[in-house]
Order: sequence, then C-alpha cells, then structure tokens
Amino acid sequence: MTTDTGTAAATDVAAGPLKLDGKATASSIKQELAERVSALREQGAAPGLGTLLVGDDPGSQWYVAGKHRDCEEIGIASIREDLPETATQQEIEDAVRRLNENPECTGYIVQLPLPEGIDENRVIGLIDPEKDADGLHPQNLGNLVLRVKEEVETPLPCTPAGIVELLTRHDIDLNGKHVVVLGRGVTVGRPIGLLLTRKDVNATVTLTHTGTQDLASLVGQADVIVAAAGQAEMVTADMVKEGVILIDVGVSRAEDPETGKSKVIGDIAKDARTRASAFTPNPGGVGPMTRAMLLVNVVGIAERQAAEA
Repeated sequence: MTTDTGTAAATDVAAGPLKLDGKATASSIKQELAERVSALREQGAAPGLGTLLVGDDPGSQWYVAGKHRDCEEIGIASIREDLPETATQQEIEDAVRRLNENPECTGYIVQLPLPEGIDENRVIGLIDPEKDADGLHPQNLGNLVLRVKEEVETPLPCTPAGIVELLTRHDIDLNGKHVVVLGRGVTVGRPIGLLLTRKDVNATVTLTHTGTQDLASLVGQADVIVAAAGQAEMVTADMVKEGVILIDVGVSRAEDPETGKSKVIGDIAKDARTRASAFTPNPGGVGPMTRAMLLVNVVGIAERQAAEA
C-alpha cells in the first residue's frame, strides 16, 4: 500500500520526518500474498516454507518462530528442521538435503549464524538454488550481479529487498541518490549495493566498513544511510546532513535501566532523526520487511513452479 503523502513528507523536514513503518507495510504485503497463496492452492500448488535452525540461540529461535507465524497467517505450510547446538557438519548437510528433496518444501532458509566450527559457505552452497528463500545462494547472487538492466526472476536477498520495497511503497525515489552503507555483511551490506545500483533503482552506493577512512565525511555526504554494522548508536545527529533518509538495520541489545529488561538499540541514534526527512524505527522498521520478503520469495517460487508445470 503506497502512502499518498510519502514524497511530500520525505522532502519537507519542517513537517517532521516520515516514519517508514515496516510493520504496517509488511502487513499490507502479507494481505496481498494471502490472495496469491489462495490462488495457488486452487491450482493444487500450495507453497511451503522450510527452516533449518541449529542450536538454541534466543534471537534465532524468536526469528524462526516469527517466520512460521507469518506462514500460518497467510496460508503457507511450515516445515521445520531443528538440530541441537552439537550438530556436526554432516548432520547439518543431511538436513539441507532433506529439505532439497522434500516436495512439500517450496523454499527454505538456513538460519544464520551457524555454530562455531561449521562451514557456513559450504552449507549455503548445498541449498537447491530454486529453493533458496533467503536469496543468498552463490548462483542467485550471481544472477543479481549479472542482471543489471533485466528483471531478476530468482529470489532476492530478503533484507536488501525489504529496504527497497519499504522505500518504494512510501514513494521515495532513489534515482541519483547517494546511499552510504555501513557494514559489509553478506545478508545486508554486500548485496544491497547490487540491488540499489540496478538500472531500475539507479542509486550511487558507497560501502563502508572497519577499514574505511574518514567515515564521518562520507556519512555527512549521504542522501540515504543504511546502517547495518551492529554498533549501537554509531550514527549521531552531528554526522548527518539535513533531509537525510535513515535506514537502521543494526541490532544491539542493552539493559533498559527503567525495566531491567533487554531492549533493542539500533545503529542510528534517535537524535539523528531531528535532521532526517524519513527514518525507519528499530524495532518495527526493516525487521518486519525482511520477514515479509521471505514470504514474497517463497510465493514467487511457487508461482514460477506452477507456471512451468
């Protein structure tokens, strides 16, 4: 659902920054997907999402559980492979092969990070590229590299795709904008540049990391900041220019002194919003969009399979 006031609010700082509400946008996407899933079921092509979770990391468990709740909400079947922290490389690879061979599993994800000592790249490489719901298989990332002007029909990395979709649905045009990305992780930092520099988006991207010199100067030039470094409140108001768009992906945790409970802290300090034209809350911004785009990938895979049947 596109907001009617997105463009105006995103450019008029005096009116206050536009909150890019990931929860509301993801809810709209799920409503659209529910209709598509219903149509697939009528064709006898019900989609199913698989997850492979290794270990008992609370954050990973919470995230995987949320994905399965999303599936139930829109009518996608859930397939789970849960392994203990002590699972060996071979046991994890065997679980990947089971998901590859399961006809009820349309697409699936391997929840990262995997336990220390496990070769993550090998595990990801064993995923059937046509079932790669996270869009992180080397073949699918390669398609994204090659297809600069053409449509990309293979699954896209969920968080970068979610960021682009969130901005698009709020009428924010990135054509010609300078986007500075903080962090070079495989799930956000590295692939988001591939999406943003495609012809249909047409942004200019600067990727920064721990070896970047004069980071503050680069951040100060940015029309859009995508902060995915995992360093709490590293971007402050004095670093950004007026009218900047702030996309906060980073997640750090700290104890709330008032409640004593753990709370999420993003990479962008809240005082930076005073200079922004638009911002994502954290939590409630990019996270829900990541989960929504995972569902988009699964439904898209099912639709392509149905068309080829």
